[in-house]
Amino acid sequence: MTLPGVSSHRRARRPGLSGFLVIGLAALGLWAAPLGAPPPDTAYEDARAPAAALPAAPAVPSEAAAATDAAPDRLLHLQNELARALGTGAARRGQWGVMAVSASQRDTLFARNADASLAPASNQKLFTSAAALHHLGADFRYPTFLLARGEVSGGILHGDLVLYGTGDPSISDRLLSSGEDPFRSFAQELRDQGIERIRGDLLGDGTFFTGPTRRDSWNPDDLNDWFAAPISGLSFNENLVTLRIQPGSVGQTPRVLTQPRGALLDLQNVGRTVGGATRSPLMVVRDDPDDAIEIRGDIRTGQADVWRRMTVSDPPSFAASILRRVLEEEGIVVEGRTGSVSSPDESGITGRTLVAPGLQPDPAALWTVAVHHSPPLSELLGVVNKRSHNLYADALLFSLGRVTEGEGSFDGGSRALTEYLTRIVGIPEEGLHVVDGSGLSRLNRARPSAFIELLAHMDVDPRGTAFWASLPEAGNQRELRRMYRSPAAGNLRAKTGTIHRVSALSGVVRSSMGEAIYFSVMANDVPSPWAAKRVEDQIGIELASFSRPLWTDPSQDPDRDAPVPWTGTLNAQDQD
Repeated sequence: MTLPGVSSHRRARRPGLSGFLVIGLAALGLWAAPLGAPPPDTAYEDARAPAAALPAAPAVPSEAAAATDAAPDRLLHLQNELARALGTGAARRGQWGVMAVSASQRDTLFARNADASLAPASNQKLFTSAAALHHLGADFRYPTFLLARGEVSGGILHGDLVLYGTGDPSISDRLLSSGEDPFRSFAQELRDQGIERIRGDLLGDGTFFTGPTRRDSWNPDDLNDWFAAPISGLSFNENLVTLRIQPGSVGQTPRVLTQPRGALLDLQNVGRTVGGATRSPLMVVRDDPDDAIEIRGDIRTGQADVWRRMTVSDPPSFAASILRRVLEEEGIVVEGRTGSVSSPDESGITGRTLVAPGLQPDPAALWTVAVHHSPPLSELLGVVNKRSHNLYADALLFSLGRVTEGEGSFDGGSRALTEYLTRIVGIPEEGLHVVDGSGLSRLNRARPSAFIELLAHMDVDPRGTAFWASLPEAGNQRELRRMYRSPAAGNLRAKTGTIHRVSALSGVVRSSMGEAIYFSVMANDVPSPWAAKRVEDQIGIELASFSRPLWTDPSQDPDRDAPVPWTGTLNAQDQD
């Protein structure tokens, strides 16, 4: 039996909620504890992972268990091969930490600097994914609210519209048929309530999350790129915009179009359209991601369009501007401005408990027009780990901080994730340092042995099925393309990790005899992460090729002398 794939079904569309609804954070807090989810302190000592949690075991010859004399030699051969892989090529430079442990036999197969505290890169997402499943549950969905303030008469809302987010990173084309679908549903709900004109403003409110939208320790050279998009309580199109710059009339500024259309941006266009040779090439410049985007230089008439994709500096305003354009396309006019709520103190929602105006007459009170729900967390985790998406991962980190610490921020999320790893999983705090949920910061630190701890924990966690299903499969052209046509292909599942001079790979693989093996390979200060990945692949293939008899009761193995280096409970037998 193979690992289940990430659910491919679309979210069930939920009807917009009209009338009045209690939407205070006491009510919003319900999304932190979905019905049926175990309480945060659930113990796992007696739990067992579902049968499909690990890659399927191949058939084992009946005579294999009798071949005990060969077991020590086979293990020694594996250790020699792994040591050889770590002594040649790219592995001779930098800091390497490696550990491989049998899930069923409970012995350490190989360890090299297993307790070295190293930067994990995107292997950090394994920690974040496990904690999100623990605190939120696999069926959790983010709600995004369209709210209104004021009375409705004659088809006119005499007040503002507020688009309020609770952290959903998935309002985009990635998991939805169109990222604009939720906004078109909102427009339909407004029409159903007889609203054709908004006399007030349209505001985006992302204050459910607080604090800086990026970590200071992220590489400043990356902050305009898609993988370093800012984190916000309200996001649209993964907080990215594409500029399409076209020549204008000679002597005029270039024409600038955006995808998505109608995006509200802080843009300074000082470029120039020329008929002849250009004095300086056209450039799109933004030194600080919160500064205005500047277009400078020359573009020649007849020249091909210039395209540039960038992160946005104000995600709530960006989302609200797209909603405004969609509303206008659907025949709903917004007379006021488009903007954002900049702080929780200015929000009519964050930090307040709101009740239906019928119970608390207040012309300034907000009421719910409609609600959009994200795909379930189990589907979001496929993006986190198979696409290694930083925005999704850090949105989950902020959510952990909001749920457990009352602070949806990097700091709140880091405390929450550290608490989960140390108290629930049992990872020693020494050598562990959580800075973000994505692994983009070089200041994150973890040990290879900590990832082994986590993998063993998820093997007995009742939420483990969604965790394992989110990991990329080796040899799969849509997931982890590496190790194609090797014993690891269709067998090994692992999270990759890559930042400057850092590479990592942690996950699970089955040996040729069906033995499940947890492994973690981490390399820091390497000249080439891509060369380091060849070493990781070699290690994964060697583990997949490993062969030794399987013991039903590990205590009966006379050669077992290396205890498992964690305190969590492991499966006592192989998975089917």
